[in-house]
Amino acid sequence: MTAHVMTRPESKPVEQVTLRRRRTGLTAHDPAKSAGGYTLFAGQTAEGRVDLVDIDGTLAHRWQMPVRAGRDAVILPNGNLGYNGSHATSAALYPAWDLWHGGDFYEATPEGEVVWHHEDIFHHHDAQWLANGNLLYTVAAPLPADKAARVQGGDPRKDGADGVIQSDIVREVNRNGETVWEWRIWDHLDPADFPIHAIFDRRHWPMINGLSVTKDGLVLMSLRTTSGVIAVDRASGNVVWHVGPDVVAQQHTPVEMEGGSILCFDNGNLRQGSTSPFSRALEFDPKTGATVWSYTDPMPPSFFSPYMGGCQRLWNGNTLICESAFGRLFEVTPEGQTVWEYVIPDFAEYPAPLSKFILGAHNSCFRAHRYEPEQVSWL
Repeated sequence: MTAHVMTRPESKPVEQVTLRRRRTGLTAHDPAKSAGGYTLFAGQTAEGRVDLVDIDGTLAHRWQMPVRAGRDAVILPNGNLGYNGSHATSAALYPAWDLWHGGDFYEATPEGEVVWHHEDIFHHHDAQWLANGNLLYTVAAPLPADKAARVQGGDPRKDGADGVIQSDIVREVNRNGETVWEWRIWDHLDPADFPIHAIFDRRHWPMINGLSVTKDGLVLMSLRTTSGVIAVDRASGNVVWHVGPDVVAQQHTPVEMEGGSILCFDNGNLRQGSTSPFSRALEFDPKTGATVWSYTDPMPPSFFSPYMGGCQRLWNGNTLICESAFGRLFEVTPEGQTVWEYVIPDFAEYPAPLSKFILGAHNSCFRAHRYEPEQVSWL
């Protein structure tokens, strides 16, 4: 008898990036219901590339900026790019600081020529390019000792040896880099009234991670480690209203809608009354905290970004949502029907020392923005 020799099949390496094994690029599009337009995003691990894709998911334009994204990029009314870059020599304030600092701002033409540059090594998280050409952003600064002693909650085991707790200043600079307005949060909020979530370290209170300005000139600020949104009157510095953790959970990017309601990305970490986290796009009444509109996935845990995130109300009433941690950009109707979805196809690891805190290959972006064709008429 002839012996049969068993042969093993040829090995075929399996892609080890879970998200890449799934579909990327354009994954859904209903032209009849989508608002259309162009979508801009700056990948957190994209080494300074900023991409503008059309509604079919095709790359329409790319900028190559000098530094990787600190947070996001926007197209300004003049057609230039406003870019929030990660400063190469930012202040070293505490171990996780490099995860969310920016501080290297550029304005660049579509051709890539830098026409304005501003640096602030204490900047972190969001920034807003204002209509008057000024830049509004948040910087970290040490909380005065008497105020630091009033910080509640958090995990004291993670306190720094120096005992310093960083806090937040909102700063506006003009085109010459001069400060024209500044607001210190500890002058207006008592840390004892805004406790940090129990499992968080106490190195930064309350960590403003989102900014915007209302039509009446109020400055909206998102408080990450305490879960809340406040509105500040620029003239007096007073806090006009506050919505807290009974409404939002570690939210980002609050923006005023036409009727005065506030749209934000409600991440869902440590949401009160919930043991299974999920994210939602949330529109709420700032006077009462009542929900005006919201979107969650029909199977809620399927939509969840534990960090970053953004929402934009589009011109046809739809909402563009950026599920940041997983690079998923999608558009939903007011009824909650998904009519467009694009998953960023480019993955890379964060550079050191960030790679010690956030492991693996990522396609994440802080926020995405949709533009009508006339807003990018230079294409």
